[in-house]
Amino acid sequence: MSYNNLLFEIKDNVLTILINRPKQLNSINLETLLELDSLIKDSMLNDEIRLIVLYGSGDKSFVAGADINELANLNSSQAHKLTKDIHKILNKTIEQSTKPIIAAINGYALGGGLELAMACHIRIASDNAKFGMPEVSLGLIPGYGGTQRLTHLVGKGRALEIMMTGRKIDSKEALDIGLISYVVKQHELRNFVSEFCMTILANSSNSFKHLIKSVNSYFNKNQDGFKTELNEFSKCFGSDDFKEGIDAFLNKRKPNFK
Repeated sequence: MSYNNLLFEIKDNVLTILINRPKQLNSINLETLLELDSLIKDSMLNDEIRLIVLYGSGDKSFVAGADINELANLNSSQAHKLTKDIHKILNKTIEQSTKPIIAAINGYALGGGLELAMACHIRIASDNAKFGMPEVSLGLIPGYGGTQRLTHLVGKGRALEIMMTGRKIDSKEALDIGLISYVVKQHELRNFVSEFCMTILANSSNSFKHLIKSVNSYFNKNQDGFKTELNEFSKCFGSDDFKEGIDAFLNKRKPNFK
């Protein structure tokens, strides 16, 4: 299947998705997010895919923000509907994906772009990356989950400061405050991410599914995270991956998870 705003390839059990709107610095509109929603949902049905990586095309931007042209003429009711649709994609399709999703951030991750990156499970950035929530300069606030996820990641005071000033922060500061996990040189980003994927894929994909569900339950006020962990931990027993992992450990060899 072809997409208007995405390019993708599957290699070594990794689905690599390129957000491909270089003239707009990969800014995201609803069409792009619906394509992303469709592609990720399809990947859940493909056993060859065990992990997903998101990139932005070019060397300037991961995603520079939401497409302002799409927002400019919305009234309050229209904005509510659009944002509700986008929440569903970020909250359910991406954050609750049973396969790990990594945001590989090269250049700008601003506004909606940072909100997309924060919905992913892991964030790795190049040293030229810039992060920010500039919505207040437009008379808005972050609307795609940014007020919630940024606060969870960096704390209330720091999140409010970043959002109220609208300032851009660099990769070093983003790493220091826990917004991202790694910083690498720009020309090394793809190789680093590829090697990082191999490190993850040496482990059990079945475990990832239960792990993601357990961690997400921490942020769900309607769930008891400890109870979720107990249930998901128990479900691992009896799986093929559990049998393989235990056998490999007892026989002092590396596991070969399918």
